[in-house]
Amino acid sequence: MPSFTYLTKDSQGKRNEGEIRAASIDDAAKKLAAEDQLVIQLKEVDTSWDFIGPFLDEISLSIERLKNRIPLSNLVFFTRQLATMFSAGLTLERSIQGLASEEKHPKLKKVLLSVADNIRKGLNLSDALARHPGVFNSLYIALSKAGEVSGNLQEILDQLATYLENLDDTRRKVKSAMTYPVFMVFFLAAMMVVMFIYIIPMFSDVYSKLGADLPYATQVLVQASEWLSHNFARITFFIIVAVMVVWFISKTRRGGYALDTVKLKTPVFGELLNNSVLNKYAKTFGILLGAGVPVLESMSLLTKIVDNRVYETAIQESSDYIRDGFDISTAMRRTEVFPPIMIQLASTGEETGELSSLLDRAADYYYKQVSAMVARMTTLIEPILILLVGVIIAIMVVVTYLPVFFLGAALQSGM
Repeated sequence: MPSFTYLTKDSQGKRNEGEIRAASIDDAAKKLAAEDQLVIQLKEVDTSWDFIGPFLDEISLSIERLKNRIPLSNLVFFTRQLATMFSAGLTLERSIQGLASEEKHPKLKKVLLSVADNIRKGLNLSDALARHPGVFNSLYIALSKAGEVSGNLQEILDQLATYLENLDDTRRKVKSAMTYPVFMVFFLAAMMVVMFIYIIPMFSDVYSKLGADLPYATQVLVQASEWLSHNFARITFFIIVAVMVVWFISKTRRGGYALDTVKLKTPVFGELLNNSVLNKYAKTFGILLGAGVPVLESMSLLTKIVDNRVYETAIQESSDYIRDGFDISTAMRRTEVFPPIMIQLASTGEETGELSSLLDRAADYYYKQVSAMVARMTTLIEPILILLVGVIIAIMVVVTYLPVFFLGAALQSGM
């Protein structure tokens, strides 16, 4: 669905600008008119070369995060301690100042001192945190603001700490499931490169001196070794260029959407990634609604949290449907992305008025799915990969040493 940038005026003459998704420019105009907005300017966003803006934004945010790279566990501890100290009656400034004085991580210590100083100057907690986007993300800032507005900051901080713990645990489980297979693939590739470039040429020199005819399998292996040795630099260059091209493509909307679609459809790992995204979506949505954040504002924050273009697009479409008058479960169903279990729980939550708690249950369900999948993958994939690596190396070694089995005939031929 295309996007359109707009400039409008409301009934009070206030100018508004932003971006809206619609099937056509006429539909976009109707949506804005239905919200009592007088359209001044409306044009379609050109997405053919949309990588420059997001690319620069991502680079800027990446540099900021690299400068203030702080382990999530430190942030969890800070949030939990802040909630405890604030509930005990200490002021935010004094609480953060005290936590900063005890903080061992130098970068987080510097950030906390800056936050405490800004609060002393009169800023709210959310505004002080917003000055450090490389440390505190949009969700953290939005929930802090919701806690300030509702007067329930201590409870919100407790929920946020629990959420971050859950997120850290889920991320660690997904990484642990994927780290070993990736390591084994790179290890196998490295072993094959060493065999083809260094070891096999040594044997081929010996065989050529003997002057014997090599078995067909060994000839193929030697020819492959010679080709790889002569073209290794070129192959390495093309691999680096291909990785960079894919990375650039991933920064565009369409390219990122296509790559994330492939990731979600990858056997085994796709299901793991899908459950991880749904866990993050449900947990975040439940916390935001429970904190009193409006639905459309929650949806806007969710697009920045899910880290997947397929679900990001689905959430944006859901926002459009909700803005058009549909309820949340119907909006999710119409995107044809969210699974039936998630939609059913959302529908039940809307009917009972307990949407946030049911979303939290959905998050627990998908968290258990991730944990179970990681356990199964660890049990099955590790021995399979070890066996695969052993078989490939064994085949290469046998083929390399095959002429030795006919060493007597090779020596007679050389004489």
